[in-house]
Order: sequence, then structure tokens, then C-alpha cells
Amino acid sequence: MQSPQPASTTPVTHVLYLHGFLSSPSSTKARMTAAAMAQHHAEVVWLCPMLAASPAQALQEVLQATADWPKTSTAIIGSSLGGFYATWLAERWGCKAVLLNPAVHPARDLAAHVGEHTLWHDSDKHFVMEPRFIDELQAMELPHISQPERYFAVIAKGDEVLDWREMHSHYTGASIKLLPEGDHGLSDYDQHLDEVLGFLQLA
Repeated sequence: MQSPQPASTTPVTHVLYLHGFLSSPSSTKARMTAAAMAQHHAEVVWLCPMLAASPAQALQEVLQATADWPKTSTAIIGSSLGGFYATWLAERWGCKAVLLNPAVHPARDLAAHVGEHTLWHDSDKHFVMEPRFIDELQAMELPHISQPERYFAVIAKGDEVLDWREMHSHYTGASIKLLPEGDHGLSDYDQHLDEVLGFLQLA
């Protein structure tokens, strides 16, 4: 893999982390990233919200929460479905984004998961995937990314949930760290975190 090349020299002052389907801000990757930010980049504004079940509502709430953020110095980290959301937002804002095994066609992939689910990190909380949420995801799909240099993707060939070839193709031209094995949750995320934060050029 080529070393990820930052898209610009503008220091990032605000970071948004978006978790995946059935995940939460309590995920291992989210907590690990938050800890690294607090330890090494305490001046950078950090936001890792609990995302609503409805994709449209989730993004609307994110847009409201970040309404006063300076988009030129904002960056997004997104995992799985959060990577899909991160791409949608990065295209809208023109900012940098790091994708961790990002979903490319979640409307197709999640159609079979309509119904009630339990969150991975909190068995007391439930998540209901409604049919209309599939339509919302479909409406958000983008045929391609417009500025590949703004993206850095960590993609595991061993992903047991998503097709690594599809992810790799969708982010053609971006900086990509293609792992020969790995898994969907990136259980070795600690080995990639420095590169993730390095790409963002944090203030």
C-alpha cells in the first residue's frame, strides 16, 4: 500500500466518528479512537453520536449537531454503515474522511435484516430496521466519489460481512490500506490507528 497522502495542509480541528449498523459509541474502535484523540489531540473537537435507526434521521441529527463546524477543517471517520454515511457527508462538505470497511450498497445488504435487533454493545437496547429505512439508504447511494484524494480506506480482505472487492473498487484513486486478511470489525485496529489519525492532519 502507498502511504496515505493527506488531501490538503489545512489542520483538522473537528472530528466526527460514525459507528456502524447495530454498533454504538461504545464500540472498540470508537473508544480506542476517542482515547487517542483525548491523549494526543485534546484541542480537537470530538463528536461520536449514537446514530438513529432511521438513516435520514441519523444524518439530519448529525447535520444539526455539526451545523456550526468549520467544514474546511472537519474530518470524518466512519465504520461499516458509518463509512457509507461518512462518504455521503464528505461529498457534501468537501472534507477528509477515513473509511473502515465501509458499506457501499447498504440498501441491498440490509434488506434481509428488516426487523428488530439487539445492539452489539448493549443487549438492553434494541434497534428496529424498518422497510422505509431501506428506501432512505437507497436514496443516499452515490455512484462514485468525486475527490478520491480526500479519502483513506482501511479494507480487510477477510471481511466476513462485506465484499472487499466492492469496497476497493468504489474508492478507486483514494489512499487504500488493503489488509491481506483481517475481519469486518478490524480487531487489529490498534495497528492502523496511527495511520488513520496521521491522514487527518490533526491540529
